[in-house]
Amino acid sequence: MKKILKYISKYWTSYIIPIMFMVFGIALDMLNPKITGMFIDDVIKDGQYHLTTKLLIGILGIAFSRSIFMYIKEYRFDKTSSLISRDLKKDLFNHIQSLSFSYFDKKNTGELMSRVDSDVDRIWETIGFGLALFIENILYFIIASICLFSISWKLTLIALIPMPFLALVAIKLEKEIDQTFEDISDNTSEMNTIAQENLAGVRLVKAFAREKYELSKFFNFNKKNHDLSIKKFKVFGKYFPLFDFLSNICILLVIIIGGIFVIQGSLSVGELVQFNLYAWMIIWPMRMLGWLSNMIAQANASSKKIFKIMDTEPEIKNKINAIELKDMKGHIKFNNVSFKYDDEEILKGVNLDIAPGSTVAIMGSTGSGKSTLTNLIGRYYDVTEGSVTIDGFNVKDLHLNTLRSQMAVVPQDVFLFSDSIEENIKFACESATLKDVESACEKACAKNFIESLEDKYDTVIGERGIGLSGGQKQRLSIARALINDSKILILDDSTSALDMDTEFQLLKNIYDHCAHMTTIIIAHRISAVKNADMIVIMEDGNIAEQGNHASLIAKGGKYYDIYREQFKDLGLCEEEVV
Repeated sequence: MKKILKYISKYWTSYIIPIMFMVFGIALDMLNPKITGMFIDDVIKDGQYHLTTKLLIGILGIAFSRSIFMYIKEYRFDKTSSLISRDLKKDLFNHIQSLSFSYFDKKNTGELMSRVDSDVDRIWETIGFGLALFIENILYFIIASICLFSISWKLTLIALIPMPFLALVAIKLEKEIDQTFEDISDNTSEMNTIAQENLAGVRLVKAFAREKYELSKFFNFNKKNHDLSIKKFKVFGKYFPLFDFLSNICILLVIIIGGIFVIQGSLSVGELVQFNLYAWMIIWPMRMLGWLSNMIAQANASSKKIFKIMDTEPEIKNKINAIELKDMKGHIKFNNVSFKYDDEEILKGVNLDIAPGSTVAIMGSTGSGKSTLTNLIGRYYDVTEGSVTIDGFNVKDLHLNTLRSQMAVVPQDVFLFSDSIEENIKFACESATLKDVESACEKACAKNFIESLEDKYDTVIGERGIGLSGGQKQRLSIARALINDSKILILDDSTSALDMDTEFQLLKNIYDHCAHMTTIIIAHRISAVKNADMIVIMEDGNIAEQGNHASLIAKGGKYYDIYREQFKDLGLCEEEVV
């Protein structure tokens, strides 16, 4: 909670007005017992009936003025807490955006959504309602205690006897409930993950008739959430009756001892009633300790989760005085590059020189290191040994934004936002015009199918491109990459869902219109790679072969084996394909 206090301290001046109006409201509330005591002693007992109207007007005036003061107090507290919540969400989201790929490899979306959403909202509730309640209760306790001492210091000391015990119960409650709220927070994030995955993959669940299995999985977490809630309520049931008991003991002592003082003549009936009303004003804050402990425990559990993320340093970050290579040529070199992930060696001593403006195709079996090789260019991961350079500069020395802004990547897992086609393509270049979008779509062979749609470029596509075929999604993602006119273009198995004719035309467009780009194509089909300037065959993290189509065919190695396998059913001779 100490880190939350830093956010609160940023807006400390904003709390001056609501606290001031809170004090005004409490001060007015302190007059009510006094007026009630006067009504009993002066009007009812002594018969000064002419005071009735004045006293009633006073009570109505206090009620009206206090409602205005407390409204302003509540509004200002809520507004300030909303600003703090806004800043916390912004900082958390910004920090999540800064984290490296490796962090998201091990975190699920549901957990992160819980942190940004429900955990921040718990903190907002605590610093909005809880903080106001805490300050208000302190003021009530202090001012009411002063009023009590002014009436009878002896009776006040007696009334305060249960207070230390109430405070002790509140402390024990907070300690016991804290771990329970942490467990609830963890379980909630897991439930959110399951719900998010099932809603996103509902078509797959239905396709395999796995509804019962998924329901069972969700119900298990839901049952755990229920059990944790029962555990929480058992803790409340253990301590809240103690709050009530000790509070009632206080009132009982006031009535008994105060009654004796009235009989002895050292206290009037009106003063006893007045004292009793003030006593409730110090009892109520003590009873609120239970609710405050509950809120603080929830906020504390959420705070730990949030700042665990905020304290995580990105593995990939800019060096001090990082080089901003704005006029990139696209000359890429892998210098004896090795890469390990979770102690597993993915790449081993790779050496590769990619000339600027050339097209390089990478082939290999699944897990051979093809995608990993390209991920090192944009520093999505850092090499374990060796170096990757662009135009002679080590990528570790380059500014990340400058580096990545001059790269266009089409990943294996195509991701499209639930937005219009135009906005999805302009995602890579916000300043692009509709004409730019149309040009990129034409190069990506997407223009015809887009213009056949009723709303054309304004067509809103579903989440992750639901409603589009695999080939259509790939072409849109390629158009998004081409619109930025980057110096380096990486296509990671991004034509696998296209038919041969569309793939041929698309790659021809790239060769014709993107000759200034250094293009890297990861593919499994000979048809997608045979026209590349250089073809690289990966095997077990090493480069097994490299050369152009003709030289690799002549070599008769692994590329030749792939070629023969893919074309054996067509009855074509080598010369015809070459």
